[in-house]
Amino acid sequence: MLKQLKSIIILAMIALVTLCGATSCNSSKGMSKKEYKAAVKQAEHDLNAILNDETDWTLEEQLDRINELKKIDFSKKNPEIVEMIERAEQKVTNAIAERDRIAEQKRLEEEQRLRELEEQNKPKTALTDYFTMIANAKDVTTANNFIKEALKMFESPDAVVLIRLNNYGDYDRPTTAVNYLNYLKDQKKVNVAVDNVKYNEEHKITELELIKK
Repeated sequence: MLKQLKSIIILAMIALVTLCGATSCNSSKGMSKKEYKAAVKQAEHDLNAILNDETDWTLEEQLDRINELKKIDFSKKNPEIVEMIERAEQKVTNAIAERDRIAEQKRLEEEQRLRELEEQNKPKTALTDYFTMIANAKDVTTANNFIKEALKMFESPDAVVLIRLNNYGDYDRPTTAVNYLNYLKDQKKVNVAVDNVKYNEEHKITELELIKK
């Protein structure tokens, strides 16, 4: 009886091994040998297409396909496919990161372009208008705010301001942009006209020459 029981167990084990050889034990997730072989062939085809940029799939579609292939256990019989999967995944994730970086850079550049365009389209206040606004300001705070805005037109608050007294070449003592604008605030009147302006490369005033009216 014991001998018969041992024989039955041995026969059952042999049958199990034979069954595994014909189905999932030699492949992955219940695949038959035929199915596994087809999966290997398709995986090689798709991975080569991804690695060699020979596919019409989007980057997201390529990544989806790679993730599908990662679900199949190729490690035992086809480790080279595992290596291809790793290379393809790295290639696609790098490409997605670079695409997103470029898109973000273009977005920021477009925002900057629109800001500059908006700035260019803003009505410009002429320097002589600032003179009048400062002299006629309703209070000191308002005048000081106009002075701050006007000084943006100069290279620095210490930009030279020359005041020509007449057409014979007589000049008042040289002053600076900030000092002259504060002078207008105190005097509350404008009795000069712009005669000559010098600019730097950034179109900021480096020297201003005025003439008394």
